[in-house]
Amino acid sequence: MLKNEKILLVDDEIGILTLLEVTLKKEHYTHISRCTNAKQTVEMVRSHNYDLIILDVMLPDMNGFELCSLVRSHTNAPIIFISASSSDFDKLKGLSVGGDDYITKPFNPLEVVARIEAIFRRQKIYQTQSYAIQENQEIRVGRLTLKPSDAMLVFDEQKIECTAKELDLLRFFLRNPNRIYTSSQIYELVWGGEPLYGEEKTVAMHISKIRKKMEINPKSPEIIINLKGIGYKFVPPQ
Repeated sequence: MLKNEKILLVDDEIGILTLLEVTLKKEHYTHISRCTNAKQTVEMVRSHNYDLIILDVMLPDMNGFELCSLVRSHTNAPIIFISASSSDFDKLKGLSVGGDDYITKPFNPLEVVARIEAIFRRQKIYQTQSYAIQENQEIRVGRLTLKPSDAMLVFDEQKIECTAKELDLLRFFLRNPNRIYTSSQIYELVWGGEPLYGEEKTVAMHISKIRKKMEINPKSPEIIINLKGIGYKFVPPQ
């Protein structure tokens, strides 16, 4: 069955673009676009609505992390970084600037497809489960209001801008207040796939970013708290 999701591939290596495009087409993805530099990518994102972007970190005219920040001003589509660097610093940086996943080169193209399908599967679960709330519908819990359509969290009267993944994570917590979840459970339910190596750092990095935006003292959180050796719990501010 043909898949209608629109995917943008960004890499300056034509061989990698071709490999990914051929693999995706074999998996029945039909709407695939390609870019080889940052300028072209920004133009494409401004003029088209993509469901997912695969973004190389090293581009000829701009660092992929910087490009991600520009892209985020135009779209909340999930972004998967691909990079030759396997350092934890680069992985965490990619997630901190708005990326949803990070894959190191050389990679198996089928792994990339698996990551893509995990993201799309999670999105479909949100849309089809009987208890799911519409993606653009506001969620109010205590003094917090999540406004997905505006990519924003409102705490009292303070407006807090959020990335796509932060919205996903906040949506999950606001739907499940006062319940404890391990990092692996959060990764599986929010990222939409089986827990992978490093998922604890991925979850911790995104929670840390959210805490910095809404906690009075991020080092001593009162809203998203960490129960040492157990997991995380969202405690709605009253």
